[in-house]
Amino acid sequence: MWLPRVSSTAVTALLLAQTFLLLFLVSRPGPSSPAGGEARVHVLVLSSWRSGSSSVGQLFNQHPDVFYLMEPAWHVWTTLSQGSAATLHMAVRDLVRSVFLCDMDVFDAYLPWRRNLSDLFQWAVSRALCSPPACSAFPRGAISSEAVCKPLCARQSFTLAREACRSYSHVVLKEVRFFNLQVLYPLLSDPALNLRIVHLVRDPRAVLRSREQTAKALARDNGIVLGTNGTWVEADPGLRVVREVCRSHVRIAEAATLKPPPFLRGRYRLVRFEDLAREPLAEIRALYAFTGLSLTPQLEAWIHNITHGSGPGARREAFKTSSRNALNVSQAWRHALPFAKIRRVQELCAGALQLLGYRPVYSEDEQRNLALDLVLPRGLNGFTWASSTASHPRN
Repeated sequence: MWLPRVSSTAVTALLLAQTFLLLFLVSRPGPSSPAGGEARVHVLVLSSWRSGSSSVGQLFNQHPDVFYLMEPAWHVWTTLSQGSAATLHMAVRDLVRSVFLCDMDVFDAYLPWRRNLSDLFQWAVSRALCSPPACSAFPRGAISSEAVCKPLCARQSFTLAREACRSYSHVVLKEVRFFNLQVLYPLLSDPALNLRIVHLVRDPRAVLRSREQTAKALARDNGIVLGTNGTWVEADPGLRVVREVCRSHVRIAEAATLKPPPFLRGRYRLVRFEDLAREPLAEIRALYAFTGLSLTPQLEAWIHNITHGSGPGARREAFKTSSRNALNVSQAWRHALPFAKIRRVQELCAGALQLLGYRPVYSEDEQRNLALDLVLPRGLNGFTWASSTASHPRN
């Protein structure tokens, strides 16, 4: 699909205007602390498309102490869609910083017409925007529902987003539009922020299977990842986007674990979707502890429900968080993908598989054999291979 061409000069001018606006906003006094005077905690769920990040975002979103937004940088990519992921990194980072500080004026550059909460991307999945002071669809501590929130809160004033944000102790954003960790270093060293990075990864073979189910919805983002100057990319037979995603996870994990800068220590946590699927409550307790939250009985019951559903979920639910069997979801690719495609993903993502702890398969029999565990145990110093790959020559 082709978009109308916009000159590179126009894109540059828009980026410069946005930069000047952000410099002005950054120079303004910071937002007030949440009730009680304690320092606000900021959490960035850093992941890639189809890695379970919407579900992990909801694990934070439904917590009564959290103000959550899902992918606010979507507005950057849709407005500046002729850019590349690398050239848009700074604009994405600056928007994320402003939202962490509850300064919603940053959206002036992307939503000049904004009037209502519904102008925000995926606004209705945010419990905080469906609860007081933003709206009264749900009591402040209740588990929210997108379907209930939409008709009741869509016309609420956009200005209420700032008021709601400032009333919570934790601000959590989920983003899939960062491809290296270094671009976030200014946020990690910013004295105005108390930032934690949750780096969510998933087996690349499972990611491919899920991406194939949602190819049309990802076409614009694919074009930006590949730097096509505004051309949408739906078909990707060469798996170029999956390769770039794998490379980005390796870059991020290596930067955080090999020789992390002092300001990163204690602020980064790698989470595998498969570990969450197997031991959800234990993993979530650890995740909450890392971010200064605690698990409530109401949340524990809700988490059990959404991770113990009856199946992998329908295609129409691809971008929704519903009750599914999380373990089945994590294994579905082993039945759905042809072995030739799996072998190709393993070639393109060999480094990611090794670093993140996923065992390759070397035959269709191994692929289908669910008794063969492909998620490797994690020790103190990384992942331990249960058996040597040397006994499996590469094809």
